[in-house]
Amino acid sequence: MGKIERKRRVMFVDQNVKDALQKLKTGTFEQKRLFDSLEEARDKLEKNPFVGVRVQKALWPKIYVKRYGINNLRKMDLPEGWRIVYTIKGNEIEIVAIILEWFSHKQYEKRFGYKSG
Repeated sequence: MGKIERKRRVMFVDQNVKDALQKLKTGTFEQKRLFDSLEEARDKLEKNPFVGVRVQKALWPKIYVKRYGINNLRKMDLPEGWRIVYTIKGNEIEIVAIILEWFSHKQYEKRFGYKSG
């Protein structure tokens, strides 16, 4: 018997993140462009949840572990220096990429504790 293909889904960690994405859709030109980039990223994640780069555990922001109880963290670069971070949950039946947040390069550096300048 062959291996069963697991169903793939993309979700948001909470309603606030989902709502923030929807707000971009009707925002400024730049916000609409970001919305399109995030939608493209969602499509990629749905096809392959492992498409992003694995973030080393030592670099995980403590807030993600405390608030969401993550046991893995990945990031994907988007156009114009934006980043999306997500975690993966799964079982034998499905694999789910859960979007935690997205931010500009500067916001990313701040969240991950990198010093800039």
